[in-house]
Amino acid sequence: MDVISLTQKLIQFNTVNPPGNEKEIAEFCGEWLRERGFSVNYYQYAENRLGVVAEAGIDEHTPPVVLSGHLDTVPLGDKEWSVDPFGGEIRGGKLYGRGSCDMKGGVAAIMTAAVKALNSSVATSGVRLILSASEEDGCKGAAFLARTVDLGKARGLVIAEPTDNLPVCAHKGALYMWVKAKGVTVHSSMPERGVNAIYKVARAITKIEKFSFKTEKDPVLGMPSINVGVVKGGQNINSVPDQAQFSIDVRSTTRVKHEAVVNELKNLLGDDLTLEPFVNCKPVYTDVKHPFVSLADAACGVNRNSGEIPDSLPYATDAAFLQDYYDAPTVILGPGEAHMAHQTDEYCALQSIEDAVEIYTKIIAGSLKR
Repeated sequence: MDVISLTQKLIQFNTVNPPGNEKEIAEFCGEWLRERGFSVNYYQYAENRLGVVAEAGIDEHTPPVVLSGHLDTVPLGDKEWSVDPFGGEIRGGKLYGRGSCDMKGGVAAIMTAAVKALNSSVATSGVRLILSASEEDGCKGAAFLARTVDLGKARGLVIAEPTDNLPVCAHKGALYMWVKAKGVTVHSSMPERGVNAIYKVARAITKIEKFSFKTEKDPVLGMPSINVGVVKGGQNINSVPDQAQFSIDVRSTTRVKHEAVVNELKNLLGDDLTLEPFVNCKPVYTDVKHPFVSLADAACGVNRNSGEIPDSLPYATDAAFLQDYYDAPTVILGPGEAHMAHQTDEYCALQSIEDAVEIYTKIIAGSLKR
């Protein structure tokens, strides 16, 4: 099965998250790799949700390169698709379908490259693949693996997110929180007898709007940001609401500690509201002068000083947990253009997927030679 056919097969699995249902695609990928000489283990994150760790040729004296991708996708959205989102249709040199760009094209490419590299004469050590569940709702599957599984060591880490096959070495962290308020409900004609939870939330949101991080600018990631994205409250128009909540999304840098941010926001909002973090992804950074980054640059055929490679990415990835676990140099590198991720009529260029296979193969082979 060539990489394009493999990508088409992966797209045909509906892994929209929620609910994810990555079990079938995980078992397919695991069996595909097992048939090609890999040892495979599955790890259940939740019901019908599996992560895969597959490896081959591991030398206990030489840490392998680790390549990783996620198996879930975002929902289809409200806009009607012009193609079957699970069909894997090819038109004009582009492969269409939910996940074609983010990131089943990347998953197929790392699987194909791993087999190709290990079947070549240059392979003197091994490779490990980590395929995670539940990335799209806060990298929860990778966090689960890093917390519960012995993932070995790594010489270097590649995350196959769509970057137009450019090796990027940093991204901001993501800290998501719910802020909740309680009140006392009464009939809306007698509001003075109740306590309005929405008013509490409104006052708190005004404080967040004016919040300023007291930190220096990160030379690569810039300044952290904060945003309120969701507000919920009340149940009917003619009652004083006794509950309300809103979300906070902090995008952090290496100059910011998440625990400190949580404590500062708790002090700002006061004891009358509860603050509950539910996603905690650290920022990712690798020095661009690291030899593993230079290897990735060479494999991609790019000049780091040309200005064509982004300094960092605006979104978080599984690297937030895997780099922290491995303490290894990390590049985010994969086929597809980032702006196509999560879009209606999502696609990935066939050439981009095929190029990614060659790039990953060179990285694996180069890592083995070092």
